[in-house]
Amino acid sequence: MALPVIPANVRTIALVGIDGSGKTTQARRLAADLAAAGLPAVYRQNAGGRRWFGRLAERFGRRDAEDLIGRRAMLFAESLLRWLAIARTLLRRAARREIAVMDRYAVCQFASLRARGARPAAERFARLAYRLLPRPDVTFLLTTDPAAAQVRIDRRGYDHETMEYLTSVTAAYRGLPEYPGFVVIDGNGSPDEVAAAIRAQLAALTRPVRQPAPRRRRLQARTVVLAGAPLVAGVAALGWQLAETF
Repeated sequence: MALPVIPANVRTIALVGIDGSGKTTQARRLAADLAAAGLPAVYRQNAGGRRWFGRLAERFGRRDAEDLIGRRAMLFAESLLRWLAIARTLLRRAARREIAVMDRYAVCQFASLRARGARPAAERFARLAYRLLPRPDVTFLLTTDPAAAQVRIDRRGYDHETMEYLTSVTAAYRGLPEYPGFVVIDGNGSPDEVAAAIRAQLAALTRPVRQPAPRRRRLQARTVVLAGAPLVAGVAALGWQLAETF
């Protein structure tokens, strides 16, 4: 299989989808293939901490993360931790001039909020915080049959998702306003077939290269983000917590 070729303006590639869709496998594989092609590509995971909280819950004899700290608190922690993970990745990308292959992105949190029954105000406040983070240059949505995804999850053995949730989050991705901008990939095939589809779509990208801003303007913008992002994110998160309370 030929090594992937991508346009020079593509610096952030996100792979999103339901649990068991293969996004982690494909993100790792794509980053490795791009690096083998001589590009400064790295794999970055933007987890929300749910698995860690799940392991902690087991230690305390609880069923899962939500049973340990509550649904609202878990959604709050997940949104905040994912925001911090993405922000850290973007800063690394800027400092090291690398191509970041993202395992999950902001839209994963929006879909999770919808699938887990959060109030609309929760998504609004989450979007306010995530608005500070630029959208990926390309977002691949791996679509997988929920039944097949559940088999994959059970096979890996360290977590479990109900069919109800997997079905709900599948519908949530399709209902997001960002959905028309996704590059949809059939994730039901073999890892080789999915990887080939992703490579073909990357090679077909024809968006014009964005002209870089003057260096001074770029530095000013970066300073504003570094100074203001944590404050705005904290305010948004607090507002979300209050919205969920009432």
